[in-house]
Amino acid sequence: MSASQETIKKTSSYIKSSATLKVFSIGILVLILLIPASMISFLINERESRKNSVVNEISSKWGSSQTITGPFITIPYKNFYKDANEKIKFDINYLHILPETLNVSGEIKPEVRYRSLYEAVLYNTTLNFNGAFKFPSVSQLNIEQENILWGKAVFSIGITDLRGIQDKINIKVNESTYDSSPGLKTMDIASSGVGTLIKPLSFDGINSFSFVLNLNGSEQLNFIPVAETNIIKLNSSWPSPSFNGAFLPTSREVTDNGFSARWKVLHLNRNYPQYWSSSQYKVEQSAFGLKLILTADVYQKATRISKYAIMFIVFTFSAFFFSEIINKRKVHPIQYSLIGLAILLFYTLLLSLSEYINFNYAYIASAAAITLIITCYSYGIIKNKKFAYTILGILIILYSYLFIVLQLEDYALIMGNIGLLIILATVMYITRKIDWYAIETE
Repeated sequence: MSASQETIKKTSSYIKSSATLKVFSIGILVLILLIPASMISFLINERESRKNSVVNEISSKWGSSQTITGPFITIPYKNFYKDANEKIKFDINYLHILPETLNVSGEIKPEVRYRSLYEAVLYNTTLNFNGAFKFPSVSQLNIEQENILWGKAVFSIGITDLRGIQDKINIKVNESTYDSSPGLKTMDIASSGVGTLIKPLSFDGINSFSFVLNLNGSEQLNFIPVAETNIIKLNSSWPSPSFNGAFLPTSREVTDNGFSARWKVLHLNRNYPQYWSSSQYKVEQSAFGLKLILTADVYQKATRISKYAIMFIVFTFSAFFFSEIINKRKVHPIQYSLIGLAILLFYTLLLSLSEYINFNYAYIASAAAITLIITCYSYGIIKNKKFAYTILGILIILYSYLFIVLQLEDYALIMGNIGLLIILATVMYITRKIDWYAIETE
């Protein structure tokens, strides 16, 4: 054998036996597996986007998420000015007046609609509104009284999606009842809604109002706190509401049979007054309400689980690497690659199954299938039952631990870190007596 061949043989032998090079090659392989791992995230997002488009299609025929703004009164007035030729002209501006009190009570009746693999949460609600307006004095308005067109005052209610209105909206103001018409006088406060011309109101007393709103919507129902004192009371048979927006309920009760909630919001809690002209203030940021959520959102859960893919690959590869060290049996990088792909297959298998069956059952079936495949493969390449049982135990622990973390959503971060700490301490304990330098020179 020539010197060059001897050198090549020694180099090849060193490469095969070098633990450092093996760790380096495993690290490179893990980085390469990040590519299919990221593709899994894209797949989840694509399926979720498909689901959202179907839900939007269902909602478009029933009624989208609803935000109710109002009621409020819009009064036109003349604003005089001089043009370039010093001629006196005027244009029409609008004065918006918000109520002093607003009480809303109602029940939300949820309904789940299905299309293909997907489901959408719809609702019908009957809301009872009542309250009162108290007008500011004309001196506070900074508008000449004769310029205000009192006879053209409009009582307005902002509603996001008018397709959801199910019954006529009869508005009672003081002793008079009015039929509402679609459209708002201006878009200064809300972009869509209904309104009606009303008779001149009392400046000295309280102007009461009431109406009933029968409305369809999907997923969310929100309110804008237009009054000085806003009290909203809602109840429903839906067991999993998500209270959101600028204000949370002052009291609430959520059970398996439904929920009830009460909000109390004052005008001091928001950043706009009780009256102003034109589009001087925006009210959207003060919206609050609730969302009827589906607790079995498989795409949200799949997204959370996919973030642990690299951790599973690293821990499984580590088990095989330490097996090489302890059992003196070599595992080829191609075999590592197949194991890594099997781990990634778990996430796509889970996603596909969870679209047809309960997520927990899909998780158990997917985890069991991948655990069985990797365990049998590990026995096939190492020929050691003890090692195969060790891999089986590791995978059972990892998948069980991940399932627990998934259920404890609020404690996922701390549980994840505690688990990693325990695993790292275990690895350090097992490998404490390994002479890495001796392995390098073997």
